[in-house]
Amino acid sequence: MLPSDPATAQLDVSVIVPARNEEASLGACLESLTRQIGVRFEVIVVDDGSTDRTGEIARSFTGVQVIDAGPLPEGWTGKNNAMASGAKIAKGKWLLFTDADTVHSPTSLARGLTEAELRQAQLLSYSPEQELRGFWQKAVMPVIFAELAKTYRPSEVSDPNSPAAAANGQYLLIWREAYDAVGGHAAVNGKLLEDVALARIVKSSGRRIFFRYGKDVVRTRMYRNFTQLCEGWKKNLTLLFPSTRRLALLRLLEFILILASALLVVIEAISGRTNSALLLATVTVVLYALFLARIRRAHFSWRTNALALLGLPLFAYLLQRSELCYKQGAVSWKGRAYSTRLAEQEPERHSATSAHAENAQVSKPLSVLTPAASDRNNPRLTH
Repeated sequence: MLPSDPATAQLDVSVIVPARNEEASLGACLESLTRQIGVRFEVIVVDDGSTDRTGEIARSFTGVQVIDAGPLPEGWTGKNNAMASGAKIAKGKWLLFTDADTVHSPTSLARGLTEAELRQAQLLSYSPEQELRGFWQKAVMPVIFAELAKTYRPSEVSDPNSPAAAANGQYLLIWREAYDAVGGHAAVNGKLLEDVALARIVKSSGRRIFFRYGKDVVRTRMYRNFTQLCEGWKKNLTLLFPSTRRLALLRLLEFILILASALLVVIEAISGRTNSALLLATVTVVLYALFLARIRRAHFSWRTNALALLGLPLFAYLLQRSELCYKQGAVSWKGRAYSTRLAEQEPERHSATSAHAENAQVSKPLSVLTPAASDRNNPRLTH
C-alpha cells in the first residue's frame, strides 16, 4: 500500500509510467497499479506532451504523481526522456518502468520484487500476456512472438554464463543502484529499442538479469487497430531480428509450401490418385505440425495459433517494410520522426547470443527530424 508520508518512508519501488496520448488505456493501468498490495510504492506518470486526456486521467488518481517530460533533448527519443524524467524524482530502491497499456495483478510489484531477490537479479523483466482483438492481430502476433521467443530465449537471457540479454519494456524492474551505475536511460537515450539496449549494458556490467513470460503478473493490449499494429512493428522488427530479409523469405516460403502441399492434396484426391494424395497429405501434416510446434512458444491459445498460418505473409511484409524504413533514413514513433541510418543501428540488429560481444559498440544517437510533431495525435507504437 502507499505510505502515508512518502517523504519519510523508505519505498520499495517507484513505478514510472511514460504516457503520450494514452487516454484509451491509462485509466485501467493506473487502477491496477494503485491497488498493489504487500509493498511500499509510489506511482509516477510522466506526461510526454499528450494532446488528449492523458494528464487529466492521471491526475484523477489519488496519490499518483504527474509530471511533464519537458522539451525533448537533442538525440533523445521521447520515451527515453520521459522515463529518465521519472527516474530523477523516484524515491524507491527499485524502479519499475511499465507502459500505459498494461494491466497488473494486485501482487505484480510484490511478485517482481520477490522473484528478483530469489533470482539474485538486478534487472527483472516479464513479457506480458498479450490481448488480441481482430483477425489480423490474432494471425500475425503469434508469428512475431514465436520468433522473439526463438531469438531471445528466456533460459539463455536469465543465465549469467550466457551472453544473451533482453528485456520487455512493458515490465522492466531494475535495482536503483544498478540503474544509476550503468547510466540509466541516458546511456540508451537515442535507442528506439531501449529495453533490450538497457538489458545489454546491465548484463555486460556483470550484473544478473532475469526474464520470463509473465502471464500471472501482467497483461497488455498493444494495438487497438490494424494501422497501429503495422506502424508499431515497422518501427521494431529491423532492430529485433538479425537478418530481416532472410527471415521474411523463409516465412513466406513456409507459407507457400504448406498452402501448395494442401492444394495438391485436393487436386490429387479429385483426380483419383489416392496414394499420391495420402503421401502429400502426410507431408502437409508434418509441415503444419512443425509450424505449430514453433508457434506454440508464443503462449497463445491453440485457436489463435490455428490462424497464425495466415499471418506469415503479413509478417514477411512487415519485415520488409521495417527494413525499408531504416534504409530510407527515417522512422516514425508516437508522432515524432527520427532520422537514422541503417548502419548506425547495426549494434541492435543481431541475435541475443551475440549481444554481449557488441555491447561495447555505441551507435550514434537518433536525431529528431520533427520535434514540433510532438503535438500531433499518432497511433500507439510500442514493442
